[in-house]
Amino acid sequence: MRGWWREITDLVLPAACGGCGSPRTPLCDDCGRALYGTWAGRVRPAPEPAGLPVVHAAAPYEDAVRAVLLAHKERGALGLAAPLGRALAGAVQAAVPPGTGVGPLLLVPVPSTRRAVGARGHDAARRIALAAAAELRRAGRPGRVLPVLRQRRAVADQSGLGARQRAVNLSGALEVPVGGARLLAAGRVVLVDDLMTTGASLAEAARALRAAMVPVASSVSPAVAGKVAGAGPPGAAMSARVQVSAAVVAAPALSFEINRN
Repeated sequence: MRGWWREITDLVLPAACGGCGSPRTPLCDDCGRALYGTWAGRVRPAPEPAGLPVVHAAAPYEDAVRAVLLAHKERGALGLAAPLGRALAGAVQAAVPPGTGVGPLLLVPVPSTRRAVGARGHDAARRIALAAAAELRRAGRPGRVLPVLRQRRAVADQSGLGARQRAVNLSGALEVPVGGARLLAAGRVVLVDDLMTTGASLAEAARALRAAMVPVASSVSPAVAGKVAGAGPPGAAMSARVQVSAAVVAAPALSFEINRN
């Protein structure tokens, strides 16, 4: 009911820009440019957690971008899902450029805890992922959301935890249920989330996906794997079968490779 009520109020109440508060628009031109107006770049936290896939982000997590993400996630400004999805789609395009791999793009959202979803009244990452998939399809790239990750144990609240503490807190926390791995074999897997900070959540999510995908890849004959994964020797084809990329809307400015010199 809470999520439904928020969607109704988003339609009938006057909108203000989620980034700067300008009236009569859910997102002004300036804040839109900050969110998705530049080409997404690779991001790497420091320290970088083991197993972190290559991650691309659309924008630095600061100023208007930070405000938009918080308005959507914490204050239920659901109308911002579309522009956030546009930004995420740009990061996905950078992570898996056109012509890379075969099959549709499979966007796998990093799951939030049930407690967090209940408190917010919606699943922010999944909502943005759905908007990003729609944006990708409009751009001519087949894509769909595949929410196959789930929590297998309780985790502590991440706020206030450092990088090492977050890694310990999340270790072994996610899994792919039986049957999910076969779905992952149908295209190119891209982990998606709204925000990367230490990278611990993405690293754990990637571990769970790889653990599920390797048995499926191993069951495919080298000849079939080569046809599915593209050119190259069987070993390369098998590696491609378990390849996981990642894309997020935002990350700290200093994690962008261009800013780390």
